[in-house]
Parts: sequence; structure tokens; C-alpha cells
Amino acid sequence: MAILSDFEEEDTTKTSSSTEKQFNAVFYPSNPLGFLEVVFEFVAKESDLFKSDTLINDVNAVVRMVKSKVETEEKKRKETKIAQVEKFEKKTKAAEASTPPKNEEEVKEVSREEKEKETKVETDDKGRQAPNKGNGLDLDNYSWVQSLQEVTVSVPVPPGTKSRFIVCETKKNHLKVGLKGQPPIIDGDLYETVKVDDCFWSLEDQKSISILLTKHNQMEWWKYLVKGEPEIDTQKVEPENSKLSDLDPETRSTVEKMMFDQRQKQMGLPTSDEMQKQDILKKFMAEHPEMDFSRAKIN
Repeated sequence: MAILSDFEEEDTTKTSSSTEKQFNAVFYPSNPLGFLEVVFEFVAKESDLFKSDTLINDVNAVVRMVKSKVETEEKKRKETKIAQVEKFEKKTKAAEASTPPKNEEEVKEVSREEKEKETKVETDDKGRQAPNKGNGLDLDNYSWVQSLQEVTVSVPVPPGTKSRFIVCETKKNHLKVGLKGQPPIIDGDLYETVKVDDCFWSLEDQKSISILLTKHNQMEWWKYLVKGEPEIDTQKVEPENSKLSDLDPETRSTVEKMMFDQRQKQMGLPTSDEMQKQDILKKFMAEHPEMDFSRAKIN
């Protein structure tokens, strides 16, 4: 519901014929024509518009103009969304094409190495796992990678799977992925909220579902994809430096600060904020030599 109200301004220099009229009306989205009827009644009462011989043509012209504007904006929105989907699909296919095919012996060797990795999962004292090469995590039924802006999920499905058999529901804070008639492969609350209108999924070579999730908060690394799965140690995340140049100066500065603080924490050294506090304290001590700081406890 919206309330439209224009108030009359007092102006002693204007004649009574140019005085603005006050109009009050309540707009209900479920009854837009009722609102227009009130508007027309007001205009008919307060002006000579309805005495014009070209009234219908004038009103139709206004309606056509507004309709054309709405349709143009909707068309642009759809074209933008289609372009984003095509860009995502090209990006995924290009990544797959850059991976050279493996012969049977190489496949066996890779499988053996993967099994060894599964038995040797690196965890810290809090049970957090080291992230994969894409700053995400490889799980039994799916894997995910991330940048500061996006999360990409890969879910293997039986070869030959058709898109009509896929269930992929993306909500602001929930993700459900699977095949019709079967228990979902992923079904849980996301680590953080996402921009639903900028989330897409596609079926790659009828054997894998790729889901692109656009983060709402693009200044934070996710510790997990959905609640219940193992957490990753975000201090071991390695951002792609080559992409820093694509960011605006303010965002780039924030990302570089995060990267510096992560390295400092890994080495047991103070973060940038802690260093700044130490510098302020040293400056204060230098300006007040008469004060005794020998017993001061600084957090």
C-alpha cells in the first residue's frame, strides 16, 4: 500500500487560478484501476481536461508511453540475465576445455592419489579443514569453490541425465539440489545470504550440475556451503591476485588488508588493526614521558 500526497504551497504572488490543489489517495496494488478512477475524478473536478475533444487520445498516448517504458526496462533486465547465464556457461566450458584428457593409467593414478587424500584430511585443532585449490571443499557427493563475489558448486549426476530431471531450488539463504524422485544431494541453509536473481545453474555434458551463487556480502569468505558440513580454515584461503586489478580501489584495499591480516595471523604476528593500536600507544607514551606505563596491561 502506498500513500500519494501533494500539499499546496502558499504563494501570495500567484493568482487563485494557479493555486496548487491538494490530492490525497491510497494506492492498493491489488486494485490499481480503482486508484486511477480516483485520480481521474479528481482531475475532472479540478481541471478542464475532460472537456477536451482529444481527451481519449491524450490519455491513450500517456498509457502507451508508460507501457513502452516498462516493456523496455523488462527487456533489458531479461537480456542482462541471459547474458550472465551465457557468460557463466562459457566460463565453465572453458575451464573444462583447458583440462587435458587423461589416459587410463593417469586416471588410475589420480584415483589412487584422491583416495590417499581422503584418508589424510588436514584439519586444525578446531576440526576445520584446509580449503581445496578453489578455496572451498571437496565432499563425497559434491564440491564447491569460491571467490569473494561468488560460490560455484559442482554436483556429479549419472551420465545421460536430462535437465528436466534436475531439482535446483535457490532461496535467499537455502539451497536444494538433487534429482526428481530421489533424496536431495544438497538441502540446507547457506553460510550467508545470496542474491537470488543473480544465481544460475546449468547441466554440463549431462553428467554434472554447476550452480553459481552470487554472495550478498562480497567481503567475506564462506566457512562452509550449507550448515552441517565440515568447516574450512578461512585463514588458509588463497585469493587470486590476478583478479585484484578488476576491483575498484576501495574494494581492492579491503581485500589486500584481509590477505595481509590472514598472513599475519598464520605467522602469529599482529594484524593491521593491532599494529595501528600499538603505534597510537607508542605515540601517546612518547608524548607523556612523565607517566609510568610499566604496570599497564594492554589488550
